[in-house]
Amino acid sequence: MMTRRSACASLGAVALAHGAWPARADVSAWQTWKAAFLAASGRVTDDLQNGISHSEGQGYALLLAQAHGDHEAFDRIETWTRTHLAVRSDALMAWRWRPEAGTADPQTATDGDLFRAWALLRAARDSGREAYRPEALRIARDIAALCLVPDPRAPSERLLAPFANPEGDGSAVLVNPSYYMSRALRELGEAAGLPDLIRAADHGERLLSEIGHMDWLPDWLAVTTDGEVPARGYFGGLGYDALRIALYLVWSGRADHEAAEAARRILARALPGLPQNHVPTRVTRDGIVEDTSDYPGYRALWQLVAAPAGAPRPDLEPPRSRPQPYYPATLGLLAGIAAREGGPFG
Repeated sequence: MMTRRSACASLGAVALAHGAWPARADVSAWQTWKAAFLAASGRVTDDLQNGISHSEGQGYALLLAQAHGDHEAFDRIETWTRTHLAVRSDALMAWRWRPEAGTADPQTATDGDLFRAWALLRAARDSGREAYRPEALRIARDIAALCLVPDPRAPSERLLAPFANPEGDGSAVLVNPSYYMSRALRELGEAAGLPDLIRAADHGERLLSEIGHMDWLPDWLAVTTDGEVPARGYFGGLGYDALRIALYLVWSGRADHEAAEAARRILARALPGLPQNHVPTRVTRDGIVEDTSDYPGYRALWQLVAAPAGAPRPDLEPPRSRPQPYYPATLGLLAGIAAREGGPFG
């Protein structure tokens, strides 16, 4: 996958505006996103990765199409996904499709499968498109069967692995904290009668609380019998993956979670030294800001995360306000949905 980056007064530098977030999805922003990243075939292209398509992008696109009531786009996206990525013997997707090769990498990426399953469930449950429910439940069952592994510290609990059937003796489990979208895990677990998914969401939030208590929100970590440690060979700070940790917690109604609070603390410490209108996108574990951006999507994400639990719904910067690459553009739209659905806001 793509490797992605006291001081309440400092938060003002993000130019947060607390107002009423629109009750409906921003259709014009969705149309802009489609024109930039969605091919007529239903393939989502990542412009900064040589136009590849990946399961994350297809899963996000399905969720965005459902949230914006765009049935036609939803059907196109799912048709392309089934044809080109759903090529394994189980219900999970190959994680990457390269246009120059026209073939898919058969390894999986759990976040892509989780978002695809959740989008299909939402289409059935919330949009009256019941034909999509069986596939949603089938994916959920295979996530539970193939992507949950024992926690070395507490073998009765399960960690969410970043891909299916991870190798190793189980003494160290690689974890991407940003793959924990606990709302999706719980709703799929309830719909499919899979308590292991619900329990994995609960255990994942405990894991996030433990690292949040240390103000450590890394892209990747390893869980061992001795606890959470940096994952060898991966960036150990808050990078482009970890930007999503607090976003998903807010979306799951956990703006008060310790990891969301940690994200606010990291932001408050980073802001004073940043260029105007920039937010951090890559911060080392010891707080050194290595990269920043003024793309509207990243700003919208941080605007949402920076609002304390119980604050008014944030009036997010429109993601369409200027051209931006696939990833920040997508995060900006997801932040808008999270603002409407996540709460609790005052």
